[in-house]
Amino acid sequence: MPAMLTRLTELPADARTSPEREYQLLKVRLHEKLVDSLNLALLAELPQDELEREVRLVGEELIDEELTREEQVHRTRLLAELVDEVFGLGPLEPLFQDPDISDVLVNNSQEIFVERRGRLEPTSVVFADEAHLVRIIQRIASRIGRRVDEVNPMVDARLPDGSRVNAVIRPLAIDGPNLSIRRFRAEPFSLDDLVDNGTMTEPIARFLMAAVAARCSLLVSGGTGAGKTTLLNALAQHVPDDERLITIEDAAELRLRHRHVIRLETRPSNTEGSGEITQRALVRNSLRMRPDRIIVGEVRGAEALDMLQAMNTGHEGSLTTIHANDTRDALARLELMVAMAGFELPVSVVREYIAFGIQLLVHVSRLKGGARRVMRVSELCGVEDGRLMVRDLFVFKQSGLDADGIATGSFVATGETPQCRERIEAAGEQIPAELLAAK
Repeated sequence: MPAMLTRLTELPADARTSPEREYQLLKVRLHEKLVDSLNLALLAELPQDELEREVRLVGEELIDEELTREEQVHRTRLLAELVDEVFGLGPLEPLFQDPDISDVLVNNSQEIFVERRGRLEPTSVVFADEAHLVRIIQRIASRIGRRVDEVNPMVDARLPDGSRVNAVIRPLAIDGPNLSIRRFRAEPFSLDDLVDNGTMTEPIARFLMAAVAARCSLLVSGGTGAGKTTLLNALAQHVPDDERLITIEDAAELRLRHRHVIRLETRPSNTEGSGEITQRALVRNSLRMRPDRIIVGEVRGAEALDMLQAMNTGHEGSLTTIHANDTRDALARLELMVAMAGFELPVSVVREYIAFGIQLLVHVSRLKGGARRVMRVSELCGVEDGRLMVRDLFVFKQSGLDADGIATGSFVATGETPQCRERIEAAGEQIPAELLAAK
């Protein structure tokens, strides 16, 4: 890890001293002078590499002119971070050099946390003041044609590297602007990676691979940060290459190594309140695009009905995720979302739609200490006495915590024979022997 990055991220929260804030104020002053010194109209026509070179040259001149002899000790760091102030995320930029950081959480200009390997940690990074943080938020929003101000105090955005950003400023953010950035690995996790890090066992991975290849529709459920999208992305890698996939997301996060993928992303309304394109509209439109499978990043509303209709009308093997505390909760939320579509369908009809459309349910959780585990793999077996019947195939049983406070436990196969066994074997796949011999 670079020395500067260590200094910025590994100090405890109480190590934030006035010198660091004074440094940020110095940088802001130089940044303002730098912007005033640049011919923005002329620079706008330059390629990015030439633009950065010009900014660096002007920055060097300013540093030589403006810094006292005592302040010259900051020269190397200032020059690098001035470029970050113009093109990047300012004080946050060094955090993005650490591949282990998955979330950057700015509570206010003086309090910034990161999540590293599933655990939250304070950092010594600070902004000069609230206006400094707001300027970085506005730059992020402007890149996607959005505006952040008192009239529009919230924004969802995506950075060039695919990271997902949410920002809220005053008056909604009572204690000052805050910023949440969810980062994604340069190389997405595979099912083998998830086996290696303990998220699941090899038999579970082999079963899910077989189910995806055999066009069993899957619903992945879990809480925030549990790893739903990570698992969805890993599962989708096992869709056969000769099938056409369409992905639909609020913010494009899925990165599929598939030769035939069409990626669609929703669009929020503009400042006049028009122009919104919802997930439901994209799901409906995708049906006219000759998909073999549809992958919805996360169902949140009325699009659930259209997704179920697709699963029931020739698009078996489609995949999606849903926020839920457990498998039963996921099904209850799905019923509620179908009701949001505006059709007064009887509950019995809705449940039959769900039972016919979805074959497997996978629930993931983030446990104590940051451990992420597949808590259960269940099969939806139909409707009996008006109730959806769910049968567990694999479960994770937590046994306690280790010396580091990380949850421990074991994966157990229930020994139930899946109803989808015939379908899987007809597709030339095999049910893991560990699942069938568990009893």
